[in-house]
Parts: sequence; C-alpha cells; structure tokens
Amino acid sequence: MGGEGERGRAAGSGRERWDDGLIARRAAERAAPAGAEDAGAARDEDEEADGLPPLGGVYGGSLRTRLDALHELVGLSRTRVENDALAEAGRVLDEAAARQRLSARHTVVAIAGATGSGKSTLFNALAGVPVSDTGLRRPTTSAPIALSWSEGAAGLLDRLGIPGRLRRRPLAGGAGDADLQGLVLIDLPDHDSAVTAHRDQVDRLLGLVDAVIWVVDPEKYADAALHERYLRPLAGHAEITFVVLNQTDRLGTEAADLVLDDLRRLLDEDGMALGEHGEPGATVLALSALTGDGVPELRELLGRFVLDRTAPERRLSADVDAAAARLRPVYVADGRPGLGERAREEFADRLALAVGAQAAGEAAERVWRRGAIRACGTPWLRLYRWYERVRAHGSTDPRLENPVEDELTARQRVEQAVRTVSDEAARGLPGPWAHAVREAALRGADGLPEALDELTVSMGDPAARPPRPAWWPAAVFAQVVMTCLQIFGALWLVAQIVGVVEPLLWPPVLIMIVGIVGGPLVEWACAAAVRGPARRYGQEAERRLREAAAACGRARVLDPIAAELMRYREVREQYVTASGATRVASRIGGTRIGGTRLGPTRRTGAARTR
Repeated sequence: MGGEGERGRAAGSGRERWDDGLIARRAAERAAPAGAEDAGAARDEDEEADGLPPLGGVYGGSLRTRLDALHELVGLSRTRVENDALAEAGRVLDEAAARQRLSARHTVVAIAGATGSGKSTLFNALAGVPVSDTGLRRPTTSAPIALSWSEGAAGLLDRLGIPGRLRRRPLAGGAGDADLQGLVLIDLPDHDSAVTAHRDQVDRLLGLVDAVIWVVDPEKYADAALHERYLRPLAGHAEITFVVLNQTDRLGTEAADLVLDDLRRLLDEDGMALGEHGEPGATVLALSALTGDGVPELRELLGRFVLDRTAPERRLSADVDAAAARLRPVYVADGRPGLGERAREEFADRLALAVGAQAAGEAAERVWRRGAIRACGTPWLRLYRWYERVRAHGSTDPRLENPVEDELTARQRVEQAVRTVSDEAARGLPGPWAHAVREAALRGADGLPEALDELTVSMGDPAARPPRPAWWPAAVFAQVVMTCLQIFGALWLVAQIVGVVEPLLWPPVLIMIVGIVGGPLVEWACAAAVRGPARRYGQEAERRLREAAAACGRARVLDPIAAELMRYREVREQYVTASGATRVASRIGGTRIGGTRLGPTRRTGAARTR
C-alpha cells in the first residue's frame, strides 16, 4: 500500500517519531515535548464541544504497548537487520505518529472501485447532493474528492494531499447530516484506470485512510486484479473494510442473492474474515446507488462506525499485524538458539589443545620426576646421563627440532574452535542474527592466537623451576651416605690389596654391597614417592593454563556471542509484544482479527467459480 510520500512529514516532529538511532532499551519512559499537554487539552475541549468522546486515550491499551514494542524493535535492529526489512515497520510508526497528531474526532473513509462500478454515484448518494462527476466517460474521477460532514478535518486532508478546490461539504441540513458528523468521505480514482497516476493515487491513499468501502458491480465483482492486488493483501484489515455490491437494480432478487453469496465466497477465499454470526470482520451488503435501494442501510452502518471512533486504532492495529507478519522470518528462530554448557566446555577444550595445556602439564610432570631422580639418583647414573646429554648436544635428530608449522597449527586450531562455537551459537537463528553472531565471534577471534601466546609467556614455563618437596634433602643425604659407603669400602679393599692394612675381605665387600644396593634403592624409593606429587603438579599446571586460555577465549569470543544472543532475546521479546501474541488469530491474508462487528450480513452456500 502507499504512504511512503507522507513519511517525511510524519517523522518531522512529534513524540512518536521513528528513532532509527536507538540501539538499546530505554531505561525510562520518553518525556512528552513541551506544549504537548496544552495541545492535547485543546483538542479534548474541541471534542467535548462537539459532544464526541476522545479517541481511546490516543492509542491506549494494547495498541499503545504494541507500538512501543515495535518502536523498540526497530531501534534495536537497525544495526543488525537490513533497512528494507524494517521499512514497513518504520512506515507504520510514522503513520501512527502522524495520525495521532491529527484530529481524533474524524474518521476518514475512502470509496474505491473499478471503472464503471458506480462508486461516484454512491458517493453522491451518501452526500445527498451531486459532488463527484458521473457519466459514461472513463475514467470519470481523475483526482480524489473529499467530503467532510464537520469542521476540523483540514489537517487530515492536508496529510492526504487533497487540495482545497477538491474539498466539499454536504448540503446543510440534508438527510442524515447529523448522523455522519465526524465522517470524511474520499472518492478515489478508479483502481484499474489506464492512467498510471490514478492507480498511484489509489495506492497511496489506501495506505492513509482509516477505512475503505470497496464498490463492485455484478460484472467485475470477481475481477482478479481487485482480489489479487487489493483484497487479498488487505485481508488482515477486514474490520475496517466494507464491500458493497452495487447496481443490484440490474439484477432480480434471486440473482442478486446468488451474486452476493458468490462475492462472500470469493472474499473468504481471499482470507478476508466476514462479519457474520457475531464474529468480527468485513461488512458485505448489496445496494443500488442509482435507485437508493440499500443506501440508508449503508448510511446507518457508517454512522455507527464513525460514532464508534475506533477505526484509526483498528486500522493501525491491522497495519502493525501486517508489519509483524513480514518481520517474522527476521525474528522467529527454529528451536531454542544459544550456547549450552557443553558447547562452552568444548570450546575451552579446543583452546586448551591449541595452547598445549595438556602437553605443558605432562612436561611439568616429567621435569619434576626427572629432577627428583637427578637429585636423588646415584652419582654414577647421573654421570652417565650427563655424558648422554653431551653426546646428544650436537645431534641433528629431526625429532629434537621445533617444526616451523607448529605455530600455524595452533592458529588453525584456534580458528577452528571459533568457527565451531559460532556455528553452534548461530544454529537456528534467523539469518541477520546468525550473521551478527558469527561476525561478533570473528571480531573477537582477531588477535586471539597472539593473545594466547602472550598469556602462555606471561604465565611462565611450569617446567622451568619445579618446586622441591621437603623430604628431598633427606633423600640426597641418604644417597650421599650410600656413595660414601661405596667409596669407603673400595678404599678399604684397595688398602688391603697393597698391604697397608690387615687383609680382611668381607667387611669392605659388605660395606660396598650396602652402598651399591642402597643407592638404587634410595633412587627407586624417591621415584616412587615423587610420582603422585609430580602428577598433581602437572595437572595443576595444565589446569592453570587451561583456565587462563578459557578466560581469554570467553572474554574475546564467548562474551560477544552472549551479548548478541541477549540482544536477539530482547528483540524477540519486543517482537512477541508487537505482534500481539495474545491475539492468536492475527496474521496476514486469511486471518481473523479481534474487534467489534461492523454490520449485519448473512451468508449462504451458493458457489460460483471465478
């Protein structure tokens, strides 16, 4: 529908301006601009002077809540959702703000129809005086003509873009003049006019008026252009729609009933709810504007419709429904998106693997055990190991070289971890929000490998200087004693051989055997005693490095992802409110919308193919 041309004026001022710079939820209610209370009071005084009730507190109740939610929804989504997707919601907010500032005691009803349907004749019949030109020339109506039954509608007509020369007043004191106070009737050009400008005017005005009377004739009531271009897309606006079968004087009573029933069937196929059996929906009736048959009934229905003065709210509520239905693919996810504890743990595991937390822990454990064995081992074994290290110092064994691709492998592991967790978080999200989650993860991952490297360096190498248990000095002393026994026994034995001391074989041999056997036993005991502490030391080193890597990944990747998911949950809540979750029947095209019945109709089972 039209209405884009009015957005500039609608957004120019007023409390309900569409603020597309909003990025977060407001902490407090918006303050009313200066002079708004005085303007509202003046408007109420004018309405009381006319004896008409105010317009529902100006969008009160659930509509006020839904408009606020839609406003918040658009603001929260501006940096995440394409402008084209939010254009219709922005237009609805602009039109709501513009309509709120204008007269609340007037209801704008447009009469629309195809060429030759007799809408101008019906327009004149309702006015009680020839206002709109009628005739055989097509198109007869080239510009919209406005007919107002009361003063104060200038602002509304300015918004519709109807010049002063095309504004009319019915004959003063005419029939039904008092019953239609507050009605502004617009005679639109033909929607199927061969002139493109006429069709453009119809589309624009249909997006601005409060209600529509569609006039069809027995020949074109099933026209595909009418149903597919207008009635079907506007099925959600059934409560503010009148469908009038004109020119019944050309048909007999039975034929008129058959055509009327077939018209109802077509409207039902279009998804337009019909106001019958106490249900809300469109008003369908038959009349002859030429003979006046049925016109008083339509006048009476319009009188009650205008007196009810809820058409602007119902029109706006239907517009919000339509905008919410178009936005549904943007905000409704499949399943329950988010990051579970398992996904977080797997992300931490991948980062720990990338920084080599497990390898660092195992290295720390080996170094501690090696240190214990080295400190508490026999001197001869230590001398042998020193020789092995010296011999291997100049070795070119490729296993001892650090491969150049190790750093690249770590980086690839980090990138893979980020991709995996972002895909898991974006699973089931609508397209724009899934893209936002992945972008947030990639931004956080930029520089993450370097940050992990710096973190590893700052924590130091746990295998560099492992702590020593308190019992190590005692074990070292025992090993020294065993070594001294070996040396003492050997010297005693040598002295006997050279004849320095009296030959006595068993004592020095026994002392040497105690030293030789005791040294490995002390070393074995130390190795067994250090196994548990070394394992705990390695596990602690692995835990610290793992937690540090997880904290770095959480700050750079998981927290931005969680922020995007929180933002999505906020907009999802606003969408649920804006779409009217309590209005279970609201949808676009073939949906019944809550409200009051506009007029009595009846329906039979007659059928006719289009």
